[in-house]
Amino acid sequence: MPWREALRPTRMERVAVVAPEAGLRPALVEVARSRAVELDLPYAPGDGPDELDRALGCAVASGPVAGLVGWAPTREVPGLAERLAVHGAAAVPLVHPRGNQPPTLIAGTNRLSRTLIDTYGTVPYADVDPSRLAALAYVVMFGMMFGDVGHGAVLVAAGLVLRSGRFARLARLRRAWLFVTGAGLVSMVFGALYGEAFGPTGLVPVIWLDPLAEPVQLMLTALGVGAVLLAGAYALGTVNRVHEGGWGYALYARSGLAGSGLFLAVGLLVWGVTAGIAALVTAGVLVGAAALVLTFVGLLVEAGGGGTGAFQAVVEEFDTVLRLGSNIVSFARLAAFGLTHAALLTVVWDGTTALWAPGWRAAAAVLLLVVGNVLTFGLEALVAGIQALRLEYYELFSRVFLSEGRPFRPWAPALDADPAPAGPASSLHSVGSTEGRHP
Repeated sequence: MPWREALRPTRMERVAVVAPEAGLRPALVEVARSRAVELDLPYAPGDGPDELDRALGCAVASGPVAGLVGWAPTREVPGLAERLAVHGAAAVPLVHPRGNQPPTLIAGTNRLSRTLIDTYGTVPYADVDPSRLAALAYVVMFGMMFGDVGHGAVLVAAGLVLRSGRFARLARLRRAWLFVTGAGLVSMVFGALYGEAFGPTGLVPVIWLDPLAEPVQLMLTALGVGAVLLAGAYALGTVNRVHEGGWGYALYARSGLAGSGLFLAVGLLVWGVTAGIAALVTAGVLVGAAALVLTFVGLLVEAGGGGTGAFQAVVEEFDTVLRLGSNIVSFARLAAFGLTHAALLTVVWDGTTALWAPGWRAAAAVLLLVVGNVLTFGLEALVAGIQALRLEYYELFSRVFLSEGRPFRPWAPALDADPAPAGPASSLHSVGSTEGRHP
């Protein structure tokens, strides 16, 4: 699959399923079997024995021909047309009606990766599908907070067990194996960087830094990781705003070019001040001023203009600046919970070494090490999982998405193996009927 298609919902085609009145019933049976068309029906489709007759009753008839319209994945239309031709019917592509958003179908993506997006909302048809990028960002954030070679290895083992499918009780979790394994691998990488393996046991050397010894450096790194993720969110948001309303809309949107410019200005100012480079500070001020003007204009238009609209735009612009700062700082939790993980394991390891002595104290030390690691693993896995999800939803997705799409729901009721004989022509609506659906 080309990478551009992998980052977009499946392309949809507006189609009309048309056939002679006598052939419409077998044609609809073929449509149901194909699971390739979402029909436009004036009711919520069901799965009862009368569903076929209900759909037939909504068909639009014009002379000897009748049909229904709907949406179908573009790649499915040729095959559907071939199957319908056997019944003397056809799937006719139509022009996309203005103001009618196609349904969204995400194909070729790991189901668990899609769960991250679907729990937040359905990707609008015009937007980029960030499922894979969201999954990657999630495991990176999780691994930074859960950095430990030993604990990460346990997650990898759990993922491989889920993949094996040997335990019937875990069958419904099998689809999560790749996600769990990926989170474990990233946790092992950060654990190696921190020198943590079931705590500061010395099993692995410190490659980068000891979290408890250099908390400030870890905090700055967390903010840097957050800045990179926010930059990616602004980039995706800008692309989505262009797809949704063109470059004019993207230029003034807070999650488009205007918001991206404000974010860039903050980065230039921080860089210029910390490095003592006056040119960067000046560039940051100029870019920030332009971004604030564009943002204000966009907010003023949204508010409807006038004095009230101007006041609302000022308040929302102030909120935008404050929120941007809080969003960046919010990523400090990547370091904070990484420190918590390291601190808990340090307490467990210190207690273990203090207890260690020949005899029963050795057994007590081992028990403390095992129980302490189990409790820390359970607590920190839960906390890191929740916090990574919170950062994904509140800090990143809020810039990527401004609206919600609707999922593709193919018309696929359970039907008899053989199509029933065609009903009387009176069951079809003539052109102009209030219940029919026109292309």
